[in-house]
Amino acid sequence: MLNEKLKNHHIILASGSPRRQDFFKNLGLDFEIRLKPVKEDYPSRLTHFEISNYLAQLKALPFKNELKPNDILITSDTIVWHDNKALGKPEDENEAFSILKSLSDKTHQVITSVCFTTTSFEKTLYSITDVTFKALTDEEIWYYINTCKPFDKAGAYGIQEWIGQIGVTEIKGSYFNVMGLPTHLVYKTLNSIAETF
Repeated sequence: MLNEKLKNHHIILASGSPRRQDFFKNLGLDFEIRLKPVKEDYPSRLTHFEISNYLAQLKALPFKNELKPNDILITSDTIVWHDNKALGKPEDENEAFSILKSLSDKTHQVITSVCFTTTSFEKTLYSITDVTFKALTDEEIWYYINTCKPFDKAGAYGIQEWIGQIGVTEIKGSYFNVMGLPTHLVYKTLNSIAETF
């Protein structure tokens, strides 16, 4: 349905994430995957959704000079926000354990920003989901780390994996946002772009 509306546009997804690529396939969209390396650093003054917005926009920069008039470039970034700081991807097993231990028996926020870039405009949106974990035992945390190796995931976990199934007790907001893409916002925005651009 949406793909028909966008038949005169060319969607470029700048993400190596298999989950995000699957979301676009499930939305029924034709798209091209195009990747460029970006150092994901941000100014220390930024907080909360400002960080994910900044990084989503930063990921669009290397592509701007090569976009054609019918291109829609989509970049995104997900962070976990807890105790007034952003939790990124863990470097190793010990950092993963430390992150998950800090999330145990508490509520944190998962924030995903999505940046839509064309030759004529740039629009950035974000979605926030509150996620509550039960009290996780050390044994459960180590089992998850050793089994699923969540080193490519912000906050050291994937909600769709074992730890989400046994550990998440409450979610307020979009589940798919926690997986890495607020699909409802992407669908709504692309519909809007198709009608006006």
